[in-house]
Amino acid sequence: MKHFILAAAMTVAGAMGADAATLGDDGLHKAPWMRDTFKDLRDDLAEANAEDKRLMIIVEQRGCIYCKKMHEEVFPVPAIAEYIEENYFVVQINMFGDVEVTDFDGTALPEKDMVKRWGALFTPMILFMPEEVTDDASAGKAAVATMPGAFGEHTTFNMLNWVVEKGYEGDEPFQKYHARKLAEQQK
Repeated sequence: MKHFILAAAMTVAGAMGADAATLGDDGLHKAPWMRDTFKDLRDDLAEANAEDKRLMIIVEQRGCIYCKKMHEEVFPVPAIAEYIEENYFVVQINMFGDVEVTDFDGTALPEKDMVKRWGALFTPMILFMPEEVTDDASAGKAAVATMPGAFGEHTTFNMLNWVVEKGYEGDEPFQKYHARKLAEQQK
């Protein structure tokens, strides 16, 4: 029943046109739950842990129609926005940006070169980080899950939950978790 209510709330919120993120000077969408940091991922992870949140890195680019879809149709859904705000420390990376990013292993590169290092080819690309990352790992290798591209409300919400619940440590892969959650929502 709880999942049915969530599904109904998501549908109503989407139909009502929930508030979308604003565009920043860099052409990227800026949501209220995004953090403006020095982009030292070691510090960002420490701060996320101090707040009892998960570090989420979102790679986006100016003019990305899929980023726009996520920021206008998915992220503004109240249940999703609230879940992100309560559970995630979100750092935005510009796929073609020049701001220096320091990776977990100490490598410092402009955003555009760091994105290449991580192997991110599409936007949006969301990297979900574990609570601890060794000092010899890159974010691309250390991520416990990635979400490449735009997805709908239910897939996004279920991915956010699966990561917080540490589903990646269990034996139920995300696709099966998602299918189970969708079936529960239809009851």
